[in-house]
Amino acid sequence: MTGKIKVMSIFGTRPEAIKMAPVVMELMRHSDVIETRTLVTAQHREMLDQVLHLFRIVPDYDLNIMAEGQTLFDITTRAMLGINEVFQKDRPDLVLVHGDTTTTFAGALAAYYHQIPIGHVEAGLRTHDIYSPFPEEMNRRLTGGIATLHFAPTPTAQANLAAEGVPERRIFVTGNTVIDALHHTVRPDYVLPEELAQIDFAHHRVLLVTTHRRENLGEPIRHVYRAIRDIIEQLEDVEVVFPVHRNPKVREIVREELGGLSRVHLIDPLDYEPFANLMARVDVVLTDSGGVQEEAPALGKPVLVLRDTTERPEAVAAGTVRLIGTDEKRVYSETMRLLTEPTAYTHMAEAVNPYGDGQAARRIIEAILYHAGHIHTPPEPFRSA
Repeated sequence: MTGKIKVMSIFGTRPEAIKMAPVVMELMRHSDVIETRTLVTAQHREMLDQVLHLFRIVPDYDLNIMAEGQTLFDITTRAMLGINEVFQKDRPDLVLVHGDTTTTFAGALAAYYHQIPIGHVEAGLRTHDIYSPFPEEMNRRLTGGIATLHFAPTPTAQANLAAEGVPERRIFVTGNTVIDALHHTVRPDYVLPEELAQIDFAHHRVLLVTTHRRENLGEPIRHVYRAIRDIIEQLEDVEVVFPVHRNPKVREIVREELGGLSRVHLIDPLDYEPFANLMARVDVVLTDSGGVQEEAPALGKPVLVLRDTTERPEAVAAGTVRLIGTDEKRVYSETMRLLTEPTAYTHMAEAVNPYGDGQAARRIIEAILYHAGHIHTPPEPFRSA
């Protein structure tokens, strides 16, 4: 291929948008050889729009599929039908999808049905349990099975793909684009929003908590919140910031266990920019999120992961992340250890982040150009320390 390459990026949720924004911006910088198209399903509407606005990305196609009470069946079928319609009138040479959402799989499957090559950004993450996390683990496996180009964020992800039989020439180790996004977003002079103004970052230790995983709903997260309550009652110089997920099942239990407690700040979910800058100022992160496991270590923040498995083992091996599950006693003891043992805290905070150097998007576009024959040398792979 020697003419311009038409590349269409497809995503639909806030986490995807955060990680694909650097890729879209880098594609646009190569307008001499790449014709860029962006399609959003808006699987998540409001949260997606925040990121599009921050990175000044205006989609060429917006399917706007989000509906109240939507199921995985709804998202998959509406996304597939909408993407098919776009492909029929604006066929790309390459489709880029990211990670492991239902939009990811629907976009890849639609491209496969049209026999369009697929590039999978953040390829090769595995827990090896198709129901943990659900449905993300199977989404990324199925996408990997039909992708042409695999942009693995780490050597571990590369090894997973190789073990599944993906040819070496199709895998490019790029680092994770979330680090690119952080470099664009976190600033020392950033002013946090008003709802965070009352937090005493100078004199208190601050815990950031996020929970949303389906497998943790119910009693598992109740145990987590009870442990947090016990920590607050035990340590007078600790505050908790908790952007509470909009899922009513999460909110109900949060109110029951943490509502009305002093030094516990229950706030609505934050836009990406204030959230990233908040992460840069807290002391410890407790989360069941995937992306936060990558972002917080890049900011020097210890992360306690409220899950029993992770598709991101690199940070566990590096010492920046610890898997602790949702057992109340363990959540309490592991968090207290970081808050009361300076050596334990320093060991995690100063461990080297294994996820990227801020150049992942550049490597991805160079890999696309190399695959298309526009350049003759593949990008140098990212090597985590």
